[in-house]
Amino acid sequence: MREATAIIRERCPRLPVEGPIQYDAAVDPGVAATKLPGSKVAGHATVLIFPDLDTGNNTYKAVQRSAGAIAIGPVLQGLRKPVDDLSRGALVQDIVNTVAITAIQAQGRNPEPGPSTR
Repeated sequence: MREATAIIRERCPRLPVEGPIQYDAAVDPGVAATKLPGSKVAGHATVLIFPDLDTGNNTYKAVQRSAGAIAIGPVLQGLRKPVDDLSRGALVQDIVNTVAITAIQAQGRNPEPGPSTR
């Protein structure tokens, strides 16, 4: 997470970024004032990036269900084609959001040629 934060700060120096940061400090201004005083992001984070799929999956589901929040994800990156994931417990809105994200990811991609038929 430290390396990812350093890379984004180097590539987009005007983008407000904080990390690594614990969830409570990321979203709660009171906790942020104690843990990261002076941070422009802490306590007001709107995008959370997790170090691995398990951590992200557990956290987004807990927040979504306990706070009634809209959660979009997990969104998989770095694959040749758009592939996203839905839980067996997905809500209808989760399915709609995931389909929309996957469709956006697919825009502008050139389809890979199929096997040649000789």
